[in-house]
Amino acid sequence: MTLPPRNPDEALLARGAAARPAGRFEPYQSVREDDGWDSPIEPATLRTDVTLERARSILARNDSPDIPFDRSVNPYRGCEHGCIYCFARPSHAYLGLSPGLDFETKITAKPNAPELLAQEIGRRGYAVAPIAFGTNTDPYQPAESSLRIMRGCLEVLCDWHHPLSVVTRGAQILRDLDILGGMAALRLVWVGVSITTLDAKLAREMEPRAPAPATRLRMIEGLAQAGVPVRVMAAPMIPSLNDHEMERILQAARDAGARAASMIPVRLPLEVAPLFRDWLERRHPGKAAHVMSRIQAMRGGRDNDPRFGSRFRGEGPEAELLHQRFRLARKRLGLDRAEPVLDCSLFAQPPRAGDQLSLF
Repeated sequence: MTLPPRNPDEALLARGAAARPAGRFEPYQSVREDDGWDSPIEPATLRTDVTLERARSILARNDSPDIPFDRSVNPYRGCEHGCIYCFARPSHAYLGLSPGLDFETKITAKPNAPELLAQEIGRRGYAVAPIAFGTNTDPYQPAESSLRIMRGCLEVLCDWHHPLSVVTRGAQILRDLDILGGMAALRLVWVGVSITTLDAKLAREMEPRAPAPATRLRMIEGLAQAGVPVRVMAAPMIPSLNDHEMERILQAARDAGARAASMIPVRLPLEVAPLFRDWLERRHPGKAAHVMSRIQAMRGGRDNDPRFGSRFRGEGPEAELLHQRFRLARKRLGLDRAEPVLDCSLFAQPPRAGDQLSLF
């Protein structure tokens, strides 16, 4: 895929992508052409547009053999963090939007998510199992500070004693320690915090609107002090870019209070690959070809391998060496604990006003 040229009328401030390539379902690609009649326009800073959507359902189900959960909730579509490598970017194509700049500037929020969640877990015959948050886009991205949709979902699950897991890099999670700490005491929650690099400059380039690495370490510390089990997620590891930091990331996270660790090599599905290539050529031109060749060495000579079982691991000597380094570091640091088993036995409808109290 060839990316369209950057729009000169837009000033991009802290954005991962630099263009709006059409999604894979679009029959046409828009290309800006100067016909000589346009008057010079002062570039305007591209702003984030958050659209409120009244969703019809909120629990998403999956039966993928290499994913350890069968249900998830995503309060937002798109993610303002703008991580250039984000595997969720192609999901914006289902909305007729670009996985490039649109993914990080055109956000859809679902303010009725808590209401729907209470309805869906309250249905007769509902079988309780942990709900995963942050599986596609971050539930603690910037819009959450004012919309508080994720907090509303937590309040519902806390009332019902429903187990959940959260994956995030958003510092807003510390706002919700009052709920998460109480749920952790009942073995109802664990949190994964993603740390890709400890280099603040590289983080600003790759994840332009996500919290800095030092902030994420403070997130781990705050969660751990509140009694919440925390897993550090060293993901994605990108060869010749951040993979040399893996052991230091695990060490810093362990020192901050993480109990466990996971790691995934970078994967570049569908529209992500050309966006990532473009970013490399803009930000690290001297490394671009070498980084891509080492990624391809882990993916059977391709930019991405979508097969179940290998998509999260990679293959070949390059991938095996990375996993071996991770296993050794994880064991040495005591981060090789299994994922916490969450308690599903406490799940029950919360008391409502007017309910008769039980005698026993």
